[in-house]
Parts: sequence; structure tokens; C-alpha cells
Amino acid sequence: MRILHIFDHSLPLHSGYAFRSAAILAQQLALGWQTLHLTGAKQGWPADATHSATAEANEGDEGDEADGWQFHRTAPARQWWARLPLLRQYAVIDGLARRLLPLARDWRPDVLHAHSPVLNAVAALRVGRQLGIPVVYEVRAPWEDAAADHGSSRPGGLRYRLTRALETWALRRADAVTTICEGLRRELAMRAPAAHITVIPNAVDPLLLAQRTQANGLERPPTIGFIGSFYAYEGLALLLQAMPRLLAVRPMLRLLLAGGGPQEDALKALAQQLGVAGQVTFAGRVPHAQVAQLYQQIDVLVYPRLPMRLTELVTPLKPLEAMAQGRLVLASDVGGHRELIIDGQTGVLFRAGHTDALVAALLALLDAPHSWPRLREQARLWVEQERLWPHSVARYASVYGPLTVRSAGAPSSPAAGLQP
Repeated sequence: MRILHIFDHSLPLHSGYAFRSAAILAQQLALGWQTLHLTGAKQGWPADATHSATAEANEGDEGDEADGWQFHRTAPARQWWARLPLLRQYAVIDGLARRLLPLARDWRPDVLHAHSPVLNAVAALRVGRQLGIPVVYEVRAPWEDAAADHGSSRPGGLRYRLTRALETWALRRADAVTTICEGLRRELAMRAPAAHITVIPNAVDPLLLAQRTQANGLERPPTIGFIGSFYAYEGLALLLQAMPRLLAVRPMLRLLLAGGGPQEDALKALAQQLGVAGQVTFAGRVPHAQVAQLYQQIDVLVYPRLPMRLTELVTPLKPLEAMAQGRLVLASDVGGHRELIIDGQTGVLFRAGHTDALVAALLALLDAPHSWPRLREQARLWVEQERLWPHSVARYASVYGPLTVRSAGAPSSPAAGLQP
């Protein structure tokens, strides 16, 4: 089977999105499938590549190598009008479609697999219909809600509604839809036929399970921490605001924040303002190969995601990594966390958005070290049984299979696909 993946961005950029993509590619290779990989304009053009129409249209280029994978790249649009609202999104779609067309025409994949955002799906649908190749659209987050959280659109505003309409348009025309969790599946089923939607959940590499260590006790001052991207919805400001009260009870407590993102400077300033900068370590972005070692330095991983539509629908990846390595997990009770964590069995949940609840839950956990081994072991066991990448990625076979049979029997026409 030959699958041409269209990603928003990829390695060497570090994000949950990029790590999920790399895991999918690795497991599909293990299944004996062939994959080709293209990223959109957000990734950027390789520094050593010539930006020209000839370079962009070159069908035989080897692409850009990252962590052993070859990625074809899409040059960002340079026309002046591509900076204007709406036209900017059109330029992304058009540039990606122009880049995708010669790759797909030359390689002839069985499936075009477009991953969020919806701009990738629109470009893939244009090319797929032209060449008679079925299109799978993978929704990893509702783009309109992600844009609203990042401040690039207003919830319920014109851009929000247009983006949502475009997403619905793509969902109804894709030959199949996949998504990462049950919360998103339920949301998408209100906008497209539920029978066309398959959940391919986030998971972890089985190798993480082999890195088991002995449970830490309280012989040393405990360390709480967070590893991931510093976005506002992660609620890290709430965690910092809890620190003065936590330190009043446990003055030796330390907080380790590893990663980076748009909130980094604001969080550092908040730590200074609260007078806890001496007890908070900002470790910066850590190479992915070293993250496993970093987890072992933290007693309790804290994920204080704020309550909002995005976090209610979408499951994160990082709590799974922590659970796989036998770390204690404390998380807010947003919907995305409730899909991963059973309160009191595989971790601890607290009321999202409430500092009092975070402080009370964390102190109670730190005061009950006898419960740590059971929580850690049950969390690891759940991940091992439910959330390993080989099990998760194997689900794509039931998605791709019917499409390739249908494609071989009767090529798609421009009118093929689901109608609104």
C-alpha cells in the first residue's frame, strides 16, 4: 500500500503534532506500507533550496531529511496579496495543491492522507479528484477553535464561522475521516456521517514501557513538573499561581517546566512577580531523545489544562508518555484528560480552572506516598493494554482498505465523495 501524507509541519520542529506524525510513519513502515511525505508552507522551505518555480515544481527532488525521514516541502507564498486575510489561506491551499499534484501524479499513491488543518484537506481533495485518488482527512483539532485560542480569530466571529464551514465542507467530501479521540469523533459526527469517522488514538512507543524505574519516595524534596508546549490553554499560569500556597506547606517543593512556546516569557515574568522564581526551573526545549530521562526527574507530572471547547474535545499526548514511564499524573478534569485518566486509579483529576482544587489535590497526593506504586502501575498497565502505537496505527488498515478496493474498481470523478 502506498500512502502520500500531507502534513502541516513535521520534524525537525518539535510538537505533539510532529511526534504523532513520526510515530504514524514508523508504524506504517513496520506494516510494510510505503509512504511519501509533504509539508505545507508553515514548515518553510529548506534553507539550502533555491526558491523558484522550477524548484517548487521539481518532481524528482529528494526533499528535506529530518530524523531519518525524507519530507518534500512547500515554499511559502511570496505574492503581496498572500498576506491579506482569506487570500492568505487561499495562497496556502493553492501552493500546497500545486506542490502535491506532480508528486501524486508521479508516485501514484493508493491514498492521499491529509492531516489537520483543513487547508491541507482542501488541497488534497483538489488533487485527489483530479487524479482519481481517494482522500482521507485526519482531524487532530478543530482548526477554528485552535485559531481562537491562539488569538488569530474571535470565537463566533466571521473568520471562526467561515473556517468551521470550510471544515464541514471538507469532512463531507473526504472519502474517509479519522480523528484522535472520542470527543472529536462525537463533534465531527454532528457534521458528517458517523460511519465515515474512525478514531486513531494518540499512543506511545512500546520502548517507553521498558524504561521503568523504581518508584521514588519522599526521601528527597519532591519535584512537580510539566513537559510540553507553553500555550495559554495548558494552564501553566494556574500552576505558577498555586506555587506560593504549595510552598507555604512544602517549602522544599520544586517545579520544573520543560518546553517552550508563546507563553514562555509571560510565565517567567509571572514566576518573578509571584516570588517563586527561585523554586521554578525553566529547562527550555529538550531533545526528544532526552525527554525520557527528564521524566524520571519529576515525581508528579501536572497538566492543568483550562476548561474550554478545545481542551474538552482534544486529548493530549504528553500524559500518555508520563503514564507509560510510571510517573504520577495530576490533571484537570477537562474532557480530553478524562479519556486518558481514571481518577484515583491511573492518576488524579482536579476541577479545571480552580487553583484551590489544584493545591488540594496535589498536597493530598504528596501526603499519600503509599498510593504511588499502585497509581503508577495501573497507569502503565492501561497504556500497555490500550495505547501503544502498533495497536493504534494498525487501525488505518480498515480505513485505507475499502478505499483502495473502490479506487481500483472505479476511479473517482470530480463529483465523487460525500455531498453536503
